[in-house]
Amino acid sequence: MKSLFYQGGPQFMSALTILLVLTTAWIIYHFVVAYSLKQANKETHLRKLGYGKTIGLFALVTGLMGQMVGLYSMFDAIEQAALNGEEIIPALVFGGIRVTMIVTFYGILIYLFSLLLWFVASVMIEKKFKQQ
Repeated sequence: MKSLFYQGGPQFMSALTILLVLTTAWIIYHFVVAYSLKQANKETHLRKLGYGKTIGLFALVTGLMGQMVGLYSMFDAIEQAALNGEEIIPALVFGGIRVTMIVTFYGILIYLFSLLLWFVASVMIEKKFKQQ
């Protein structure tokens, strides 16, 4: 797991991990606040929970941007190797593409996790306010 983190690039993987923590904390905090209040505005709390989902979407976009930066670097290295007359080995190219996908995959997982948290929290808040 640790090797995937470093292979994906510590800069983007660290940013995505921060977004994962931020998304999780945001949704849990606003869920606890909304669920603990006796009388509250349901729409306001659901909207605030939705912001957590938006942070997860930002993680997805950050993962895609990380892949684009990785692909750009890989193609630049291939171009430099070709200009120097070096042989381009397909296994290295495919390995580079695989490595660039790590960041995107992590971003997608974070977004899916934020959707799951948002869905569970919003359903529970809807049920709580329906019972009142």
